Amino acid sequence: MHERITALWRIEGPRIIGALARMLRDVGLAEDLAQDALVQALEHWPTAGLPANPAAWLTAVAKRRAIDHLRAQALHADKEAEFAQELATLGLDHAADFAPAVLAELDSREQIADDQLRLIFIACHPLLKPEARAALALKLLAGLSTAEIARAFLTQEVTIAQRIVRAKRTLSAAGVPFELPRGPERRGRLDSVLEVVYLIFNEGHAATGGADWMRPALCEEALRLARQIAALMPEESEAWGLLALLELSAARLPARRDAQGRPVLLMDQDRSRWDRLLIRRGLEALAQAHRPGPYTLQARIAACHARAHRGEDTDWAAIVALYDGLAQIAPSPVIALNQAVAISMSNEPGCGPAAALELLDELAQEKALGGYPWLHSARADVLQRLGRREEALAAFQRALALSRNQGDRALLQQRVDYLSAATLAPSEELASTNIACIRAKKRS
Repeated sequence: MHERITALWRIEGPRIIGALARMLRDVGLAEDLAQDALVQALEHWPTAGLPANPAAWLTAVAKRRAIDHLRAQALHADKEAEFAQELATLGLDHAADFAPAVLAELDSREQIADDQLRLIFIACHPLLKPEARAALALKLLAGLSTAEIARAFLTQEVTIAQRIVRAKRTLSAAGVPFELPRGPERRGRLDSVLEVVYLIFNEGHAATGGADWMRPALCEEALRLARQIAALMPEESEAWGLLALLELSAARLPARRDAQGRPVLLMDQDRSRWDRLLIRRGLEALAQAHRPGPYTLQARIAACHARAHRGEDTDWAAIVALYDGLAQIAPSPVIALNQAVAISMSNEPGCGPAAALELLDELAQEKALGGYPWLHSARADVLQRLGRREEALAAFQRALALSRNQGDRALLQQRVDYLSAATLAPSEELASTNIACIRAKKRS
């Protein structure tokens, strides 16, 4: 039951927080009251059973708490008349019946979407440091745990927790209005907003931990936000670049599991299962991205895969060149890791497994990647293709020990078992790429 409630909260939590923030004009308080509703559900539902409309139930409880808070504030300030006017403005009154079915009708789909878009721009307010913006937005909009956010940024959990607490206090103390910024102020927050949407999608595409290899609901949420942002700011090339990247990446989701639900890597996927509509939409969005920013370059890389009808048709030389450009404008250890994997797959001069191994060995010295399982997995894959079985086995075992996602662990265990058996000759070994597994999550 707790797992079902948690899954529901990941979807409904951001919507409820957005609605409460609009009422209360305080993001931190909105999250606290929404969490209270979640606690009540965890206490009540396991014995009483799931209500007919769980989302409406959570919304009802959370809004009731918000109304109680507003009433307490009004009574404390002896401003009952002002309080009544505020409730009337919100479309509520003292005698309202806060039954779930009634409260479910208070917000239209457009209002909910607008609340979430406002919420992401508020979380990315310039009062906050860039790393705090992303952490807060991921907590509010994606419902990620502190541990999951810490893994996304390759940093300590306590550091992320401190960032989130300070960010909420800063916004509350400043009385930041719950509204979309305009003009230059909106443009100034765009980079942080795009990064958050990017990270939400990455967590959905390849979960950092838990039983689910993918979280499709997060991918859908990120796609929806990306489409809204591109529509809101159509003159921004990188907004289109991010949208193109997410559309093209989402197109591959149906093929990332086989009929038995087992993970399938990019080069082994049945490409007939790729969503051609999303590919077309992604390519159309990419055509609107006229400047080579970080998301646009990643979208061009995704387009190289989308245009290849078979894995062996992939233009790895073009992908390597695109990673060269990406490394120049948005350098990070994870981008360098992706680039090394692409180099290992290319037949161009200076490329191939041996050249990639040198790069991967250098990256292994990076402190930020020491505990990153996909560095060790990529290195193991290259070692295996070079015929260095024992070293490859040790590297796969290291990756397995570091991985916290059950789907990832299943993939890595297969590789460990395969090499441990040592029954196939090197010429018969399967060459595969880790690109589909590597989460290109930017450092804060």
